[in-house]
Amino acid sequence: MRRRQFITLLGGAVAWPLAARAQPAMPVIGLLDQRSAETTVDRLRGFHRGLKESGFVEGENLSIIYRWGEGLTERLPELAADLVRRKVAVIASTGGIPATLAARDATASIPIVFTIPDDPVKIGLVSSVARPDRNLTGINYLNSEIIAKRLELLHELVPTATRIAVLVNPRNPVNAEATVSGAQSAGRSLGMQITAFNASTSREIDAAFAAMVAGQSDAVFVGGDGLFNSRRLQLAVLAARHRLPTASTSRDYPASGGLMSYGADVTDALRQTGVYAGRILKGAKPADLPVVQSTKIEFVINHQTARTLGIRVPDSLLARADEVIE
Repeated sequence: MRRRQFITLLGGAVAWPLAARAQPAMPVIGLLDQRSAETTVDRLRGFHRGLKESGFVEGENLSIIYRWGEGLTERLPELAADLVRRKVAVIASTGGIPATLAARDATASIPIVFTIPDDPVKIGLVSSVARPDRNLTGINYLNSEIIAKRLELLHELVPTATRIAVLVNPRNPVNAEATVSGAQSAGRSLGMQITAFNASTSREIDAAFAAMVAGQSDAVFVGGDGLFNSRRLQLAVLAARHRLPTASTSRDYPASGGLMSYGADVTDALRQTGVYAGRILKGAKPADLPVVQSTKIEFVINHQTARTLGIRVPDSLLARADEVIE
Protein backbone atom coordinates (compact mmCIF):
# COMPACT_ATOMS: atom_id res chain seq x y z
CA MET A 1 0.00 0.00 0.00
CA ARG A 2 1.33 3.43 -0.88
CA ARG A 3 2.37 5.60 2.06
CA ARG A 4 0.02 8.49 1.09
CA GLN A 5 -2.96 6.12 0.78
CA PHE A 6 -2.13 4.52 4.12
CA ILE A 7 -2.03 7.92 5.84
CA THR A 8 -5.38 8.87 4.26
CA LEU A 9 -7.01 5.66 5.42
CA LEU A 10 -5.53 5.99 8.88
CA GLY A 11 -6.69 9.58 9.11
CA GLY A 12 -10.21 8.50 8.18
CA ALA A 13 -10.17 5.73 10.78
CA VAL A 14 -9.21 8.21 13.46
CA ALA A 15 -11.57 10.96 12.31
CA TRP A 16 -14.67 8.75 12.14
CA PRO A 17 -14.91 7.84 15.85
CA LEU A 18 -14.00 11.42 16.77
CA ALA A 19 -16.85 12.66 14.60
CA ALA A 20 -19.21 10.11 16.12
CA ARG A 21 -18.27 11.24 19.61
CA ALA A 22 -18.89 14.83 18.59
CA GLN A 23 -22.54 14.16 17.75
CA PRO A 24 -24.77 15.88 20.34
CA ALA A 25 -26.58 13.53 22.70
CA MET A 26 -30.35 13.24 22.35
CA PRO A 27 -32.36 15.05 25.03
CA VAL A 28 -34.22 12.67 27.33
CA ILE A 29 -37.78 13.08 28.60
CA GLY A 30 -39.14 11.03 31.49
CA LEU A 31 -42.81 10.11 31.23
CA LEU A 32 -44.58 9.23 34.50
CA ASP A 33 -48.05 7.69 34.51
CA GLN A 34 -50.13 5.81 37.06
CA ARG A 35 -51.59 3.50 34.43
CA SER A 36 -50.06 0.83 32.20
CA ALA A 37 -48.67 1.26 28.70
CA GLU A 38 -51.38 -0.97 27.22
CA THR A 39 -54.20 1.28 28.43
CA THR A 40 -52.72 4.56 27.17
CA VAL A 41 -51.87 3.77 23.55
CA ASP A 42 -54.35 6.19 21.97
CA ARG A 43 -53.57 8.99 24.41
CA LEU A 44 -49.84 8.62 23.90
CA ARG A 45 -50.35 9.26 20.20
CA GLY A 46 -51.54 12.71 21.22
CA PHE A 47 -48.42 13.28 23.32
CA HIS A 48 -46.13 12.24 20.45
CA ARG A 49 -48.10 14.44 18.06
CA GLY A 50 -47.48 17.42 20.32
CA LEU A 51 -43.77 16.65 20.52
CA LYS A 52 -43.64 16.47 16.73
CA GLU A 53 -45.34 19.87 16.48
CA SER A 54 -42.42 21.19 18.54
CA GLY A 55 -39.87 19.48 16.31
CA PHE A 56 -39.11 16.31 18.31
CA VAL A 57 -39.56 12.69 17.25
CA GLU A 58 -38.74 9.80 19.56
CA GLY A 59 -35.79 7.79 18.26
CA GLU A 60 -34.68 10.53 15.86
CA ASN A 61 -33.79 13.50 18.02
CA LEU A 62 -35.40 12.56 21.33
CA SER A 63 -35.31 9.70 23.83
CA ILE A 64 -38.15 8.92 26.26
CA ILE A 65 -37.90 6.90 29.47
CA TYR A 66 -41.34 5.52 30.38
CA ARG A 67 -42.30 4.75 33.98
CA TRP A 68 -45.71 3.12 34.53
CA GLY A 69 -47.42 2.69 37.89
CA GLU A 70 -49.54 -0.24 36.63
CA GLY A 71 -52.50 1.14 38.60
CA LEU A 72 -50.58 1.30 41.90
CA THR A 73 -50.38 4.87 43.22
CA GLU A 74 -47.88 3.85 45.90
CA ARG A 75 -45.29 3.06 43.21
CA LEU A 76 -45.21 6.60 41.86
CA PRO A 77 -42.75 8.23 44.34
CA GLU A 78 -40.01 5.68 43.57
CA LEU A 79 -40.68 5.87 39.84
CA ALA A 80 -40.40 9.68 39.99
CA ALA A 81 -37.19 9.40 42.03
CA ASP A 82 -35.76 7.05 39.40
CA LEU A 83 -36.37 9.63 36.66
CA VAL A 84 -34.63 12.25 38.78
CA ARG A 85 -31.61 9.96 39.29
CA ARG A 86 -31.43 9.52 35.53
CA LYS A 87 -31.26 13.32 35.15
CA VAL A 88 -33.94 13.58 32.50
CA ALA A 89 -34.37 17.01 30.92
CA VAL A 90 -38.15 17.15 31.48
CA ILE A 91 -40.69 15.03 33.37
CA ALA A 92 -44.03 14.69 31.58
CA SER A 93 -46.59 13.71 34.21
CA THR A 94 -49.45 12.26 32.18
CA GLY A 95 -51.09 10.24 34.97
CA GLY A 96 -53.12 12.95 36.66
CA ILE A 97 -52.77 14.37 40.16
CA PRO A 98 -51.00 11.46 41.98
CA ALA A 99 -48.21 11.26 39.39
CA THR A 100 -47.78 15.03 39.38
CA LEU A 101 -47.56 15.22 43.17
CA ALA A 102 -44.96 12.43 43.14
CA ALA A 103 -42.90 14.29 40.52
CA ARG A 104 -43.20 17.58 42.41
CA ASP A 105 -42.00 15.96 45.61
CA ALA A 106 -39.08 14.29 43.81
CA THR A 107 -37.47 17.42 42.31
CA ALA A 108 -37.50 21.19 42.60
CA SER A 109 -35.19 21.72 39.62
CA ILE A 110 -36.17 19.43 36.72
CA PRO A 111 -39.03 20.98 34.69
CA ILE A 112 -42.34 19.14 35.08
CA VAL A 113 -45.19 19.35 32.57
CA PHE A 114 -48.42 17.99 34.06
CA THR A 115 -51.79 16.93 32.68
CA ILE A 116 -54.40 17.10 35.47
CA PRO A 117 -58.20 17.28 35.79
CA ASP A 118 -58.33 19.92 38.53
CA ASP A 119 -57.25 23.44 39.45
CA PRO A 120 -53.43 23.40 39.89
CA VAL A 121 -53.58 26.49 42.15
CA LYS A 122 -56.03 24.81 44.52
CA ILE A 123 -53.86 21.70 44.64
CA GLY A 124 -50.75 23.79 45.37
CA LEU A 125 -48.80 22.98 42.22
CA VAL A 126 -48.49 26.59 41.05
CA SER A 127 -49.26 29.96 42.63
CA SER A 128 -50.72 31.36 39.41
CA VAL A 129 -51.95 29.81 36.18
CA ALA A 130 -50.82 32.87 34.24
CA ARG A 131 -47.24 32.76 35.53
CA PRO A 132 -46.19 29.61 37.38
CA ASP A 133 -43.37 30.41 39.78
CA ARG A 134 -41.76 26.99 40.23
CA ASN A 135 -40.56 24.20 37.98
CA LEU A 136 -44.08 23.10 37.04
CA THR A 137 -46.56 24.02 34.35
CA GLY A 138 -48.93 22.09 32.13
CA ILE A 139 -52.46 21.41 31.03
CA ASN A 140 -55.61 21.56 33.16
CA TYR A 141 -58.58 19.84 31.59
CA LEU A 142 -61.03 20.66 34.39
CA ASN A 143 -63.06 17.45 34.50
CA SER A 144 -64.16 18.28 38.03
CA GLU A 145 -65.76 21.51 36.78
CA ILE A 146 -68.09 19.68 34.37
CA ILE A 147 -69.40 17.07 36.81
CA ALA A 148 -72.81 18.77 36.93
CA LYS A 149 -73.18 18.65 33.14
CA ARG A 150 -72.19 14.97 33.04
CA LEU A 151 -74.79 14.14 35.68
CA GLU A 152 -77.39 16.18 33.81
CA LEU A 153 -76.74 14.21 30.62
CA LEU A 154 -77.05 10.94 32.52
CA HIS A 155 -80.39 12.17 33.86
CA GLU A 156 -81.58 12.96 30.31
CA LEU A 157 -80.42 9.56 29.10
CA VAL A 158 -81.87 7.58 32.03
CA PRO A 159 -84.54 9.81 33.64
CA THR A 160 -85.73 7.04 35.95
CA ALA A 161 -82.32 6.73 37.62
CA THR A 162 -82.52 8.51 40.97
CA ARG A 163 -80.12 6.47 43.14
CA ILE A 164 -76.68 7.24 41.74
CA ALA A 165 -73.53 5.43 42.87
CA VAL A 166 -70.39 7.59 42.59
CA LEU A 167 -67.22 5.53 42.26
CA VAL A 168 -64.03 7.22 43.50
CA ASN A 169 -60.48 6.25 44.42
CA PRO A 170 -59.61 7.25 48.03
CA ARG A 171 -55.90 7.14 47.14
CA ASN A 172 -56.55 10.14 44.91
CA PRO A 173 -58.20 12.22 47.67
CA VAL A 174 -58.24 15.62 45.94
CA ASN A 175 -60.06 14.26 42.92
CA ALA A 176 -62.31 11.97 44.99
CA GLU A 177 -63.47 14.81 47.22
CA ALA A 178 -64.16 17.12 44.27
CA THR A 179 -66.10 14.40 42.45
CA VAL A 180 -68.33 13.47 45.38
CA SER A 181 -68.93 17.09 46.37
CA GLY A 182 -69.74 18.11 42.80
CA ALA A 183 -72.07 15.15 42.26
CA GLN A 184 -73.92 15.78 45.51
CA SER A 185 -74.42 19.45 44.69
CA ALA A 186 -75.65 18.73 41.16
CA GLY A 187 -77.68 15.71 42.27
CA ARG A 188 -79.78 17.74 44.70
CA SER A 189 -81.09 19.96 41.91
CA LEU A 190 -81.93 16.89 39.82
CA GLY A 191 -83.70 15.03 42.64
CA MET A 192 -80.97 12.37 42.81
CA GLN A 193 -79.68 10.50 45.82
CA ILE A 194 -75.87 10.34 45.65
CA THR A 195 -73.91 7.61 47.44
CA ALA A 196 -70.11 7.38 47.27
CA PHE A 197 -68.31 4.05 46.85
CA ASN A 198 -64.54 3.71 47.28
CA ALA A 199 -62.19 1.46 45.31
CA SER A 200 -58.42 1.57 44.95
CA THR A 201 -57.74 -1.92 43.54
CA SER A 202 -59.31 -4.23 40.99
CA ARG A 203 -60.71 -6.41 43.76
CA GLU A 204 -62.22 -3.39 45.49
CA ILE A 205 -63.92 -2.39 42.25
CA ASP A 206 -65.66 -5.79 42.24
CA ALA A 207 -66.68 -5.28 45.88
CA ALA A 208 -67.94 -1.76 45.17
CA PHE A 209 -70.23 -3.01 42.39
CA ALA A 210 -71.56 -5.73 44.66
CA ALA A 211 -72.37 -3.06 47.25
CA MET A 212 -74.03 -0.88 44.60
CA VAL A 213 -76.30 -3.76 43.60
CA ALA A 214 -77.11 -4.50 47.24
CA GLY A 215 -77.96 -0.84 47.73
CA GLN A 216 -80.21 -0.88 44.63
CA SER A 217 -78.28 1.79 42.74
CA ASP A 218 -79.87 2.80 39.44
CA ALA A 219 -76.70 4.03 37.69
CA VAL A 220 -72.96 4.53 38.23
CA PHE A 221 -71.06 7.80 37.96
CA VAL A 222 -67.38 6.94 37.49
CA GLY A 223 -64.93 9.50 38.88
CA GLY A 224 -61.96 10.56 36.81
CA ASP A 225 -58.99 8.50 37.95
CA GLY A 226 -56.05 6.69 36.36
CA LEU A 227 -56.97 3.43 38.09
CA PHE A 228 -60.49 3.44 36.69
CA ASN A 229 -59.24 4.34 33.24
CA SER A 230 -56.85 1.39 33.31
CA ARG A 231 -59.68 -0.89 34.53
CA ARG A 232 -62.32 0.45 32.13
CA LEU A 233 -62.96 -2.96 30.56
CA GLN A 234 -63.58 -4.43 34.03
CA LEU A 235 -66.00 -1.58 34.75
CA ALA A 236 -67.84 -2.18 31.47
CA VAL A 237 -68.17 -5.92 32.17
CA LEU A 238 -69.47 -5.32 35.71
CA ALA A 239 -71.90 -2.67 34.50
CA ALA A 240 -73.25 -5.01 31.80
CA ARG A 241 -73.49 -7.94 34.22
CA HIS A 242 -75.50 -5.91 36.71
CA ARG A 243 -77.34 -3.89 34.04
CA LEU A 244 -76.13 -0.58 35.44
CA PRO A 245 -75.86 2.45 33.13
CA THR A 246 -72.54 4.28 33.59
CA ALA A 247 -71.50 7.87 33.03
CA SER A 248 -67.77 8.54 32.91
CA THR A 249 -65.12 11.09 32.09
CA SER A 250 -63.69 10.15 28.70
CA ARG A 251 -64.51 8.30 25.49
CA ASP A 252 -62.22 5.44 26.61
CA TYR A 253 -65.13 4.12 28.70
CA PRO A 254 -67.92 3.96 26.10
CA ALA A 255 -65.33 2.71 23.61
CA SER A 256 -64.81 -0.20 26.02
CA GLY A 257 -68.55 -0.85 26.44
CA GLY A 258 -69.72 1.75 28.96
CA LEU A 259 -72.88 3.74 28.27
CA MET A 260 -71.71 7.35 27.96
CA SER A 261 -69.01 9.87 28.72
CA TYR A 262 -68.79 13.61 28.93
CA GLY A 263 -65.47 15.26 29.56
CA ALA A 264 -62.30 16.70 28.20
CA ASP A 265 -60.61 15.26 25.14
CA VAL A 266 -57.62 13.96 27.09
CA THR A 267 -55.78 12.93 23.93
CA ASP A 268 -55.79 16.55 22.83
CA ALA A 269 -54.71 17.64 26.33
CA LEU A 270 -51.73 15.29 26.05
CA ARG A 271 -50.93 16.77 22.65
CA GLN A 272 -50.65 20.12 24.38
CA THR A 273 -48.47 18.49 27.04
CA GLY A 274 -46.13 17.28 24.29
CA VAL A 275 -45.98 20.77 22.81
CA TYR A 276 -44.97 22.24 26.18
CA ALA A 277 -42.36 19.54 26.79
CA GLY A 278 -40.85 20.33 23.38
CA ARG A 279 -40.77 24.04 24.09
CA ILE A 280 -38.92 23.44 27.35
CA LEU A 281 -36.38 21.26 25.53
CA LYS A 282 -35.78 24.25 23.25
CA GLY A 283 -35.03 26.48 26.23
CA ALA A 284 -38.35 27.78 27.56
CA LYS A 285 -38.76 27.89 31.35
CA PRO A 286 -41.87 26.47 33.07
CA ALA A 287 -42.34 29.80 34.89
CA ASP A 288 -42.78 31.52 31.52
CA LEU A 289 -45.35 29.03 30.20
CA PRO A 290 -48.86 29.70 31.56
CA VAL A 291 -50.99 26.73 32.54
CA VAL A 292 -53.28 25.93 29.62
CA GLN A 293 -56.93 25.17 30.22
CA SER A 294 -58.02 22.57 27.71
CA THR A 295 -61.47 23.45 26.40
CA LYS A 296 -62.11 20.62 23.96
CA ILE A 297 -65.02 18.63 25.41
CA GLU A 298 -66.45 15.35 24.08
CA PHE A 299 -69.88 13.80 24.58
CA VAL A 300 -69.89 10.13 23.54
CA ILE A 301 -72.73 7.58 23.64
CA ASN A 302 -72.41 3.83 23.10
CA HIS A 303 -75.71 3.19 21.32
CA GLN A 304 -75.24 -0.57 21.30
CA THR A 305 -74.81 -0.60 25.09
CA ALA A 306 -77.95 1.54 25.44
CA ARG A 307 -79.95 -0.96 23.40
CA THR A 308 -78.56 -3.85 25.45
CA LEU A 309 -79.71 -2.09 28.63
CA GLY A 310 -83.12 -1.37 27.12
CA ILE A 311 -82.50 2.37 27.07
CA ARG A 312 -84.01 4.43 24.26
CA VAL A 313 -81.66 7.30 23.54
CA PRO A 314 -83.60 10.49 22.71
CA ASP A 315 -82.95 11.83 19.22
CA SER A 316 -81.97 15.15 20.80
CA LEU A 317 -79.08 13.49 22.64
CA LEU A 318 -77.96 11.58 19.56
CA ALA A 319 -77.82 14.87 17.67
CA ARG A 320 -75.80 16.57 20.42
CA ALA A 321 -73.28 13.75 20.83
CA ASP A 322 -69.82 14.26 19.34
CA GLU A 323 -69.66 10.52 18.70
CA VAL A 324 -72.20 7.71 18.69
CA ILE A 325 -70.70 4.22 18.92
CA GLU A 326 -72.89 1.63 17.17
